[in-house]
Amino acid sequence: MCGIAGFSGSFSIELLEKASSMMVYRGPDADGTWFDEVAGIGIAHRRLSIIDLSPTGAQPMVSDDGAVVLTFNGEIYNFRELRAELENLGHRFRGQSDTEVLLHLYLAHGEEMLARLKGIFAFSLWDQRSQSLFVARDALGVKPLYCAETSAGFAFASEIKALMCLVPEARDLDMLALHRYLSFLWCPGDGTPLRAVRKLLPGEAMVVRDGQIARKWIWYKLPIFRGVTGHLSEVDAITGTTDGLRLAVQRQLVADVPVGAFLSGGLDSSAIVAFAREQISDIRCFTIETVGGQEDRNTDDLPYARSVAKHLKVPLDVVQMSANSIADDLERLVWQLDEPLADPATLSVLYMSKLARKQGIKVMLSGAGGDDLFTGYRRHMAANYERYWAWLPQRVRLGLIQATESMDQRNLFFRRLAKGFSGSDLAGDKRLANYFVWAQESQLLSLYTPEFRAHLGQESADKPMLDFLSPLPASVQPLDRILALEQRFFLADHNLNYNDKMSMAASVEVRVPFLDLDLVEHAARIPLGLKQRGRVGKWVLKKAMEPYLPHDVIYRQKSGFGVPLRPWMRHELRPLLGDLLSVDSLKRRGLFEPAEVQQLIAQNDSGQVDGAYTLLSLLSIEIWCRAHLDSFPNEQSEQRL
Repeated sequence: MCGIAGFSGSFSIELLEKASSMMVYRGPDADGTWFDEVAGIGIAHRRLSIIDLSPTGAQPMVSDDGAVVLTFNGEIYNFRELRAELENLGHRFRGQSDTEVLLHLYLAHGEEMLARLKGIFAFSLWDQRSQSLFVARDALGVKPLYCAETSAGFAFASEIKALMCLVPEARDLDMLALHRYLSFLWCPGDGTPLRAVRKLLPGEAMVVRDGQIARKWIWYKLPIFRGVTGHLSEVDAITGTTDGLRLAVQRQLVADVPVGAFLSGGLDSSAIVAFAREQISDIRCFTIETVGGQEDRNTDDLPYARSVAKHLKVPLDVVQMSANSIADDLERLVWQLDEPLADPATLSVLYMSKLARKQGIKVMLSGAGGDDLFTGYRRHMAANYERYWAWLPQRVRLGLIQATESMDQRNLFFRRLAKGFSGSDLAGDKRLANYFVWAQESQLLSLYTPEFRAHLGQESADKPMLDFLSPLPASVQPLDRILALEQRFFLADHNLNYNDKMSMAASVEVRVPFLDLDLVEHAARIPLGLKQRGRVGKWVLKKAMEPYLPHDVIYRQKSGFGVPLRPWMRHELRPLLGDLLSVDSLKRRGLFEPAEVQQLIAQNDSGQVDGAYTLLSLLSIEIWCRAHLDSFPNEQSEQRL
């Protein structure tokens, strides 16, 4: 796992080296650059040595004839099988790295190599023979890659801050993307806070020539878009889930360094550890203790994590997290995240990864993806009953919205009711997309300055989601449609994004066995009724894990990692809120109406509205602007919209 950067066009080697230095934590073990001034190609790499720790795995890696140069971030889990195939074709290898296998796979198969890969990656290959730069990202977007096209040419990097070193002029804010961050707490689609900087999408590849994108295509589509439907029997679904997850974990344990695991005490992370310990009996696990108590009726995860660790006989390290730690690290959090994601849970990954690294662990296994394949979120149960909404008259739906909005938002049950009914007046895919919305547009627009609103145009915050679902036939069930949204957006643009950024800040690689492509394909063939059975989510996975985990862990109440942000925002974090979102600060930035924001703060203080996460979003945007715009050299003295 590493950091990469590069360009095609009129850039300098000095800018490339500066970009590389911005990501030293992504690759503290080694670094390298490759530059062809005549071709206008530069490639940089920061190495976190995981497989083949010797210099033969160093990057950028050049083919024997000097024609192809590779820089690669990620892991290819089936590299040994691919190597054997390539050796049968006459390829010879200098070392034992998956990087060298990736390079030879391109030499043998060109762009068709992508379909043969089982792994997580973002890479670029410069091919001198065709004078083209081939860039690709893994199927589900586990590894990030940002790109920019400017008058100087095309540039890319693993992180926005590194890319800004190459294109410091690309500083105009993308107001629609900011609106999406505020709507969802993360930004669905290819947008970023900067108009010129885009994400390469999951399963997307491109060819660049002479500093311009010549061709772009999606090389991997989710099974539902290929007509794969749930047809497995109950027995095959359960046994296939057991075997598939076990194999995925075995694949992702490949490493020449120690491997650990996150263990929240939930089903997903516990299942990963259960199969990992079959290979590493004393695999070290890490969990979080929230100091300051749980919010409302949220379940405390720590007792379950300890129960699983005891049951599986694995060591468990507990890391504490408090309001003070969030306040102290919020600025660093936003800096490392590269995007203003308003989720304090992201810090838990950083804290656990830091402790793991101190103990010599470079690789961590995560349970991310279980809910997105097998169901598990409250919105999945709701989506399962979508067919009943069509029977309700519109006036009844509107009444539900008004009634639940007027309830006391300090109460968890009432908050969830209000959120669940917030899209009652919507229909079809728009209603499904609304399950991901945190703050409604009507609530947000009053916070924006007229200049901000003018930049939004007519495009809705949920357009990337609606466009994504539009090719699906109407016969595809709502639950399948919302799972597609989970796998494409909530995972790549939020969950996987922060897992990568926070772990790499501690020089630790995170792997996600649930997102093994064979397991993804298997999950798509499981009937919906075996995933969401009435009010029981993840039914098939629960049945699969019954022989391996305690019953009370498998069938415990679903609980995401939730810090008590709402009381913290009214007390411990209140001074930070008053400072960063002061009237003077808001006026200088020019994005949000000071009077409206101050009113939101006051209403949140009194409990009149549930504004904690919206306020955290506003904080994150201000911190992001200070860190990425105000501190970077720029010929303009004022930020531009």
